[in-house]
Amino acid sequence: MIIAKQYRCIHSATCHCTKGHLSEEVLFLMVQHLNWNPNVIATLSCVCKWFDDLAKRLLWKEFCRARAPKMMSDLQSSGSHSVDGSWRALGKLLIYCSGSSKGGLFNDVQISGHFVHRTRFSRTSGRSFLPPQCRTDDILYVSDPCEHLDQGEDGDLGFFRGIFKSFSMSKVRKLLIKKGTPFHPTEVCPYCKAKLWSMLQAKMIPQSASCRLGAYEDSIEYYVCLNGHMLGVCTLLPLSDSEGATEFQ
Repeated sequence: MIIAKQYRCIHSATCHCTKGHLSEEVLFLMVQHLNWNPNVIATLSCVCKWFDDLAKRLLWKEFCRARAPKMMSDLQSSGSHSVDGSWRALGKLLIYCSGSSKGGLFNDVQISGHFVHRTRFSRTSGRSFLPPQCRTDDILYVSDPCEHLDQGEDGDLGFFRGIFKSFSMSKVRKLLIKKGTPFHPTEVCPYCKAKLWSMLQAKMIPQSASCRLGAYEDSIEYYVCLNGHMLGVCTLLPLSDSEGATEFQ
């Protein structure tokens, strides 16, 4: 069931239903009982601005903590009570493969975005996507590739996504700015709508990334947005070839 989002808040100061609708505590316990179901949170967000604010401020944060507790603890270990971008954007990144539209970020690749049941994010994998000079200080979590097989001439494609810890203070961001890397002229991050840098254009994709993904070295492309969300695509090696790949340090 699709619910149209209400942009005018029906729970205004003069609205009688402010005296009768569920409190934040009750809604919190209800969604907790439903194991922080993202469909329920998204539906509540569409009711009105009051519910949308509650979801952005509290419910999406609890969803992220329940879905990836160790990663969330690390992302917040610097002392911040929030993450770069927003909790809603991070929640979407955890469960949504953005795909690609024709003529968009990944040129002629056309695969619809879709939700995924569960994805593993790894800090160890993320290290392979960082330039060598950034690996001492920067922390990046990257997902396993979401495989889209038999895509005609494109072969077997893998879409991956990730999140930097404290991206605003990262060496990767400083390098992108130092290199004068331009933002993508038209496309924005599918998770938070921020501007995007191309790591391929900046020549900052290390060889270790292809080994980690089990992909052809010249087929990898990924972007990083101003909030530290990362998304990319690669052409996967045949299984017999990728099994024998060794990781570059």
